[in-house]
Amino acid sequence: MSLKQQLTDDMKTAMKAGEKDRLGVIRLVLAAIKQKEVDERIEMTDPLVLAVLEKMVKQRKDSISQYEAAAREDLAAIERYELGIIDAYLPVKLDEAAILAEIDKAIAATGAASGADIGKLMGVLKPALAGQADMGLVSKLVKQKLS
Repeated sequence: MSLKQQLTDDMKTAMKAGEKDRLGVIRLVLAAIKQKEVDERIEMTDPLVLAVLEKMVKQRKDSISQYEAAAREDLAAIERYELGIIDAYLPVKLDEAAILAEIDKAIAATGAASGADIGKLMGVLKPALAGQADMGLVSKLVKQKLS
């Protein structure tokens, strides 16, 4: 079952169960997916849906930090709830050891040896680790490995 179909099924389940908050978040996600489909005139595949979900997670995390800085815990709590729902649809995140193993495999495959090869290495790692790792952390680990 595709991720988009799973979201649709979960929306129906939330509707039947009367879970208004959860339903609102799922509708928000589906609206973002539909908007991207209409804007780009494409059919969303799982990797594209994951990209939308990751963008939404990043937005929620930014909002939470801004709300906490402004002492608006009520709004931060709403964002945390939305973040939890959206995060449930993302694959399980890899730990640092697994990310380092992937980096080692990519270095062996590309022959990267210096800081000049970071772009080439990230080009291989980004699709391989999409949705499974924070790309900021991956970038930091790659720079450590190659320096």
